Amino acid sequence: MKLKDRFTDRVFTLGGSILLLCIVMAIVFPNKFPTIDNFSQLMLNLSIDTIVAVGMMVLMIAGMFDLSVGSVVAFAGGMAGYLMYYHHVNFVPAIMAGVAGSVLIGFINGWLIARVGINPMIQTLAMMGIVRGFALMLSGAGIQNFPYEYTVIGQSKLFGLQMPVWYMLLVVIVFAYLTKNTSFFRRYYFIGGSEKAARLSGINVEKMKVWAFVISATLAGVAGILLSSRLGAALSTSGRGLEMRVITAVILGGASLSGGYGKIWGSFLGALFMALINNLLILSRVSGYWQEVILGAILIIAVGIDQLILKKMEK
Repeated sequence: MKLKDRFTDRVFTLGGSILLLCIVMAIVFPNKFPTIDNFSQLMLNLSIDTIVAVGMMVLMIAGMFDLSVGSVVAFAGGMAGYLMYYHHVNFVPAIMAGVAGSVLIGFINGWLIARVGINPMIQTLAMMGIVRGFALMLSGAGIQNFPYEYTVIGQSKLFGLQMPVWYMLLVVIVFAYLTKNTSFFRRYYFIGGSEKAARLSGINVEKMKVWAFVISATLAGVAGILLSSRLGAALSTSGRGLEMRVITAVILGGASLSGGYGKIWGSFLGALFMALINNLLILSRVSGYWQEVILGAILIIAVGIDQLILKKMEK
């Protein structure tokens, strides 16, 4: 890749921005930022967002998005916790039930959007409320006292890092390979570029859309299981605000609201950038209220950059 092309590659420029931000933070907070404890905690906090962001990247490559992923995170953990705590179900079928419920939610979203024609924003916004309600009914004020076999999934460590970090890396590597090397996932780029052209080339667009929402919801369900395992509790408030963080990360990572663009590694770097900004605000002792304001501003800037790039490409 030529140097000029690299500077138009969002993954390359975002990677450079992350490196620069890390250098600045190491200089400003020499005793707090470049430490093993801070790094491991940063990566742990990053893991859940990244797993969900991978699914969102697949959707946005196809020109869609899902506002219900945060609720699915709470629902999956709540379903597993409810079965284990109240019905003494073994942790394996409890996990399977949580993920299966997430798959069903993704299928319903995809089917209503692709087959019935409901707008993705309206459908997933409605599903966000519905699923959050189910999560509240399952978890109530919170469920704790899970079996050891369940909590060890998210609390055990390998080479000093908790397992959710390794699961995150596995998801990123697998989906990065699939989107680059398999015809099934390459179809999403065609769909995002032009649905009409994709249909004329023989792609079953409706079926692919359904699968995209299933993939996104499944990864959100997996993230929900990991989060409840890590916390040792299923909370109905889990995943609140996750949608905005994930969409911001994916757009920063190179996805376009119009579809047709994006790389899985971009979703990881976008989530990492957001995690570093959050870490910077915490180390700077910025109020939590201002953190929300700054997150919203970053989303506006990211969308603005996306629109400017699209206009430049159209010329």
